[in-house]
Amino acid sequence: MEPAAGVSGAAAPVRRYLKVLLRSRRYDVATRLLGSLWFLLLAAVTANAAWLGMTPHHGHEVWPVLVSRVCLTIFYLGLWAMIILRPPAVARSDGLLPALAALVGTYLPWSIPLIGHARHSELLNLFSAVCLVVGGVLMLITLAHLGRSFSLVPQARRVVSAGPYRWIRHPLYLSEEIAIMGIALQYLSLLVVLVLAAHVAIQIRRILYEEELLRRTLPEYAEYERSRWRLIAFVW
Repeated sequence: MEPAAGVSGAAAPVRRYLKVLLRSRRYDVATRLLGSLWFLLLAAVTANAAWLGMTPHHGHEVWPVLVSRVCLTIFYLGLWAMIILRPPAVARSDGLLPALAALVGTYLPWSIPLIGHARHSELLNLFSAVCLVVGGVLMLITLAHLGRSFSLVPQARRVVSAGPYRWIRHPLYLSEEIAIMGIALQYLSLLVVLVLAAHVAIQIRRILYEEELLRRTLPEYAEYERSRWRLIAFVW
């Protein structure tokens, strides 16, 4: 029992340091800067892919590929702007796991263009463009009601119950998943499917972390969550 106690005692300063770090302004600035630069890089990569895709490929039509790449580039630029403009949090989850779940859940699926090979199927690219447009529009509608409560890691600011939050508790996650499906269709492969499966598992854990923080920080959230589904009505 003594070695276990010693290990636990040695880990305590590390946990305290991580707790202070995750609440510090330096951490917020670093995640804001690095996160925004990452989406700016992805926007540049997909814009370059759109430019290169303007040349016909083995007889395939150019415009479905071009439309899907342009939609993806615009979507990345929107994510870059949202991270830059997000406000400071009132409260955030303690510990490393909620932060890791948020970071991996946010950046892994959007990075699919860096690990997949572009598909030149007209049908897949058209479906991709539709998913990106629908996901982007839903995200804008959600953000219009969410306002300055937007965040990446689990954070608490206020309970939003207007707009799409009237029906489900996490419409921003739903719109994000629709858009991510649009990216996956552009780069469809077994590896991308495995990334999506891992992403869904992480997102579920991320939602649970966020709800735990909201219950603990905002008393009115308990009443709000009792009357709404999490993501998909009558499913979950």
